[in-house]
Amino acid sequence: MLSEFNLIAQYFTRSLRQDSRAALGVGDDCALLTPAPGMQLAISSDMLVEGRHFFPNADPKKLGHKCLAVNLSDLAAMGARPLAFTLAFSLPEARAEWLAPFSEGLFALADQHACELIGGDTTKGPLNICITIFGEIPAGQALRRDAAQPDDDIWVSGTLGDARLALAAYRHEIMLDDAVLDAASERMHTPTPRIALGLALRGIAHAAIDISDGLVGDLAHILERSNLGATLNVDALPAGTMLTQQPLDTRRRFTLAGGDDYELCFTAPVSERAAVLAAAQAATTTVTRAGSIGAVPGLRLIDAHGQPLHLQTASFDHFTSP
Repeated sequence: MLSEFNLIAQYFTRSLRQDSRAALGVGDDCALLTPAPGMQLAISSDMLVEGRHFFPNADPKKLGHKCLAVNLSDLAAMGARPLAFTLAFSLPEARAEWLAPFSEGLFALADQHACELIGGDTTKGPLNICITIFGEIPAGQALRRDAAQPDDDIWVSGTLGDARLALAAYRHEIMLDDAVLDAASERMHTPTPRIALGLALRGIAHAAIDISDGLVGDLAHILERSNLGATLNVDALPAGTMLTQQPLDTRRRFTLAGGDDYELCFTAPVSERAAVLAAAQAATTTVTRAGSIGAVPGLRLIDAHGQPLHLQTASFDHFTSP
């Protein structure tokens, strides 16, 4: 059985990059991180708990990817460039056959974004993974939730709902053939953080948020913080490739309140439509315009013909959702 320090040394200690902003990484009481002049640090933490955020016996390599991806997605929503992260986790036991693929999935994604592991902690206990991530952004350029403006367009990156479709199949709420489930589950287990798009939208978009708990709930955070309302064309939302094969009611429910999409929802002035499309092309990410911000509070849902929709939807809540 590996000891705590052997575990860290064998699976989670690497040399700092030549261009590292960390003056000191894993191995001391604190890491030392130096932002570039004129930059602000963007910091976020996310915790993933077995049985709540992922199934018991989840593929450790995919889990390593996902636990970092959800944190990178927060940086993307702010328009921040990743710098480094810490990892704190408890494990029922220190098994090489779990630790090796977990660290492989974690570092593969970290290396894609030049994001270094600089510290953390580990102990014995129920499987629980907590990452704190650090990014940097020029002062005053963060894409904040409270910055939406009346008449802004509402945009969504990528596609929505395939992760929720996979979850519905795992819960036996819906029947899918194996090929459809495998394709949908990739969106659930290995989401793509939209870092490049977040960076490209700086100076173009007003407000942004990553879609982690479902579009309805996450957009509501922008509306609440900005003291505004919105009209959303539900049928314009970009359904995932597998979800498009499902009935209309399922498509609507899962694009609106699916969760686990980790796409970006952002607002931008009408005058910046061409710039938004150019930013998306530069980031090799599709974007879809699906609504508009208004001065009257509340979220109004409409169909493709502009008719009101009265749908009962609720985003994921860590204490009340099943």
